[in-house]
This record gives sequence, C-alpha cells and structure tokens, in this order.
Amino acid sequence: MAKQNIFDNEVFFQEYSKLREREVNANNLFEIPTLYALLPDLKEKRILDLGCGTGERCMDYLKRGAVSVTGIDISEKMLAVAKSENNDPNITYLKIPMEDIGDLEGEFDVAISSLALHYVEDFSGVVKNVRRLLCEGGVFIFSQEHPLATCYSGTGDRWTRDENGKKIHVNIANYCVEGRKDSTWFVEGIQRYHRMFSTIVNTLADNGFRIVKMEEPYPTKEIVEKYPDYYDLYHKPDFLFVKAVKN
Repeated sequence: MAKQNIFDNEVFFQEYSKLREREVNANNLFEIPTLYALLPDLKEKRILDLGCGTGERCMDYLKRGAVSVTGIDISEKMLAVAKSENNDPNITYLKIPMEDIGDLEGEFDVAISSLALHYVEDFSGVVKNVRRLLCEGGVFIFSQEHPLATCYSGTGDRWTRDENGKKIHVNIANYCVEGRKDSTWFVEGIQRYHRMFSTIVNTLADNGFRIVKMEEPYPTKEIVEKYPDYYDLYHKPDFLFVKAVKN
C-alpha cells in the first residue's frame, strides 16, 4: 500500500512552510524546547533523524557535537530544502519512508523523530527497526501529536463552548478505536494514525525499550498572558514526547 506523502502536495507544503516561518507557533513555543530538553549529550554521537524535514535540526545536532547525522524523509520537497539550506559533509539525507528503515545499515547512538510518527501506520515495525539500529544503551526520543488529538475524527466541533463561544472543554470520542483518522489541515484527506497511550508504551516495552521520560508540554502563565489562544492547551496538550533507552 502506497504511503501518503502529504508534504509533497504543493498547497500543503506552501501553507505548512508559512506556518513554520511565523515566529510564534506551537513548534517554537513548545515542541522544539521540549525535544531539546530531552536530548542527551550529543558529543561524538551518531544521530538518526526520522522525518528530518528541511534539516534545521540535523544542523543543530552537529552544532551540539554530533559526529554524523542521517536524516530520512519521504518528502522530496522537504529534502530539496534540506540539501540546499542545511547541507554539511557530516549529514546524509535519504529519501525513504520511515517504515523502510529496516533497509538501513550502520549503528546509531540516538534516534530522534519530531512530529512524524502519527503519520505511520506500522508503529511497531518502526520501533523494532529503531531498536535494531541503535547501539546498546542507545536513546530513542520522539514527539507526536497527542493521543487526545489523534482520536479526533475531524467531524463536528472539537470543542464544547458556552453561550459566548468560549471553549469549555474538548470533545473526545472513540479514544479506544485505534487506526487511521482522516482530517483536514490546509487540504483534505490528511492521513494520521491514532494509538492509545497504552499502545505506545506497551509497544516500546515489548520491543526492548525502557521508558525514562514522558512529557506533555503546556503553556506557562507568562505564555498565556502574552498569547491567550494557547490557553487551549490546558484542556488538551498538542504534543506527546517519549524518551526511551534500548535495554
């Protein structure tokens, strides 16, 4: 079955690029700081970046002391930007789906994936391959859309509101129904895969990982005062982070 490559959709790519160019966005405020706080010392480490996008973080990992970075992505458009704007002799960019990393050779000290695994159907297969590619004691760190977000079917209002339109709480349905959930974000037909917390945790444990940290970032009081729209995250975090170590 062909894997969706939504980032090579021209409309999606352009709109997503505009979003990431904004100084104030959820990635800059919450996702990147949380991910970087979970990183181990990268000095002399070999890094595997799953879903590397345009390569900014591959460059960051080198600046943090990594000896080499292998960045993989399914998107030709993303990798074209990476090779143009974030190129380095110690970075190797490969156009392959995350599900096909079983074909990779070599060994890595740290595997990192930023907001990509919710696009993957075979989570267990990816976890198995990451474990094979990591050295003993290797670290696997990933962020994904929060399970309270991925269970949303994309139909109806996600929020219950009061008579003034203020959000009271998020609407959750079919949390225990795992699998593909299509939604609209810039374009219709975005394919994401919903998994419960227990599935995520148990898949890692069953495949020889020890979980050492989980994070669900939410705004500080100062952020909410400056950007009131992010009060939403007190109801429902956008992101889930997991840091696990190969046993």
